[in-house]
Amino acid sequence: MSATTSATTAPAAGVESKKVWTTLITNTAYLTGLLTLDYSLKKHGTKYPLIALYTDTFPEEGHKALDERGIPKQHVKYLLPIKSKDFTADPRFYDCWSKLTPFSLEEYERVVQLDSDMLVLQNMDELMDLQLDAPSTGGKGDRVFAASHACVCNPLKKPHYPKDWIPENCAFTTQHADPTTAQHTGAPSTAGLRMPNGGLQVVNPSLATYNLILEQLSNEASGDYDFADQSLLGDLFNGRWVTLPYTYNALKTLRNKGVHDVIWRDENVKNIHYILSPKPWEEDDGKSMWETHQWWWDVNNERRKEEKSRGIDDGF
Repeated sequence: MSATTSATTAPAAGVESKKVWTTLITNTAYLTGLLTLDYSLKKHGTKYPLIALYTDTFPEEGHKALDERGIPKQHVKYLLPIKSKDFTADPRFYDCWSKLTPFSLEEYERVVQLDSDMLVLQNMDELMDLQLDAPSTGGKGDRVFAASHACVCNPLKKPHYPKDWIPENCAFTTQHADPTTAQHTGAPSTAGLRMPNGGLQVVNPSLATYNLILEQLSNEASGDYDFADQSLLGDLFNGRWVTLPYTYNALKTLRNKGVHDVIWRDENVKNIHYILSPKPWEEDDGKSMWETHQWWWDVNNERRKEEKSRGIDDGF
């Protein structure tokens, strides 16, 4: 879909449920992550299905893997702005624009978009009932969507990140003095650089809201967005989104000593997000420098053992 296309009709629903988890898949690089994400949601008793939102680039072997496991899927068009930054240093951001698609899926009452490099550690079905603006407000209200803040500390010191991505400008830094509150309440949406992390988005789909997004993508200013979808959301809905505590989108780097370990509590994390490279599945079991990667491997091994018992053994 080009940025200049207006959204006027919704595609057929992938499932009957009116409340769904979704995750975007464009190739098989993240497929193992998607399968383990789906398994972890079910492991912790979710009442709602995960739908794989696939683009035209998703290959046949990927479709077969989803079908064998009974994971519902739904086709979405690849979304790009009229003008985009050069993301050569972070190619993943080319795919990230399509993570805005859930705003258009009016066949559902509630969509919670998850990145495929996430692992659910506790049930979080309560997100399906979180109060947001009604679709009829068309993106003009004060609770357009919900998300956790992006961490703008740049702890890995990536040279191409913006100069203002420093701990002093991070919303999570504002919570260091009160770790107890940080377990259940996010910093205000106006804290820090005011940017949500796009890994988990809670949305009441609305074509009117989606058309605002498409209009923004049609603006050449979209070429200035350093972090694709999340830069756009933070700009377009500045201060008008609901903040979730870090526990729903626990970026793995927050746990690092000297980053935001002062607020991190392993036992409270509901959903961990394996941002940046390497992903757990890109390493060998038991050989990562990241302790949290072993959490993923333990669940992934459990999934594969269960699948083998059902005759599924395709390497994913």
